[in-house]
Amino acid sequence: MRSNRLLVACLFLFAAGSLQAQDLSQICHATSSYDLSLQQGRLVFDRAQPAPLRVVIASGTLQTDGQNVPLNAEDQDRLSLFQRELLALEPRVKAVINHGVDVAVQAVQQETEGLNLDPGTRAELQRRLAAHAADLHQRVAASQSTHDWHGDTADQYANQVASDIAPLIASALGQQAIAAAMSGDLQQAAALRDQAADLTTGFQPRLQQRLQVLRPEIQALCPAIQRLAELQQGIGASHGRPLNLLDVAR
Repeated sequence: MRSNRLLVACLFLFAAGSLQAQDLSQICHATSSYDLSLQQGRLVFDRAQPAPLRVVIASGTLQTDGQNVPLNAEDQDRLSLFQRELLALEPRVKAVINHGVDVAVQAVQQETEGLNLDPGTRAELQRRLAAHAADLHQRVAASQSTHDWHGDTADQYANQVASDIAPLIASALGQQAIAAAMSGDLQQAAALRDQAADLTTGFQPRLQQRLQVLRPEIQALCPAIQRLAELQQGIGASHGRPLNLLDVAR
C-alpha cells in the first residue's frame, strides 16, 4: 500500500508561489524564469541563466548583476509602483495557497471516512493532520522567497509528513485485513485491498476536482499580475537587456 502518495499529492499539491494544480501559468498565462525573494525594502529576483542573473528593485531604483541602472523619473515611478503592487499581491497569493491546503486536508479526511478506521486511529489521524496543516500554514506565512518551495524542499517535507501519517493508515487497514482473513471473510479482506488501491490511483484525480473551487480565486489575481507585467514593460537592465521579470501571454 503506497499511502505516502496520498499525503504527497494532498499536502504538496500546493507549494507557495507555484499553485501547481491550477497554476498561474495555466489560468493567468503568467510565467517567470526568476525566483523571487522579498527582503527588507527591496525585491530580489534571481535565476541561473541567462543574464541578468540577479535583479534588485528598491524604492524606484534598479540594480542588475551588481550594476546600478540609470532610470528616468517615469521609470523610477513605475518600478516603485511595481514594488508596491507586488507586495500587495503577496498576501492574496498566500490566502489562495492556504485555502488550497485546507481543501487538501479536508479531502484526506473525506477519503479516510470510508476506511472504517477505529475511533482511536481516526482521532489520532485527525490530530496529526491538523498539526501538519497548522505547520504548513505557518511555513506559508513565514515564507519570503520562492526558494523555500523548490522541489527538493517540498519533497523532503512531504516525506516527513508521509512518514508520520502513512504508517497509521497502513497499520489500521492491515489489521482490518488480517482480522477479516483470519475470520474467513475473504470478501472483506479483498475489499480492503481494493480500498487501498483506490487511494493510490484515484485520490489525486478526486483531489484535483475538489481544487477547482480555487479557480475563481486564482482568476481574481490575474488583473494584478497583468498590471505588474505592464509596469515592467520598456525598462531595460544593464547593457540594454530587457528585464522580462514576468511574461504574460496575451
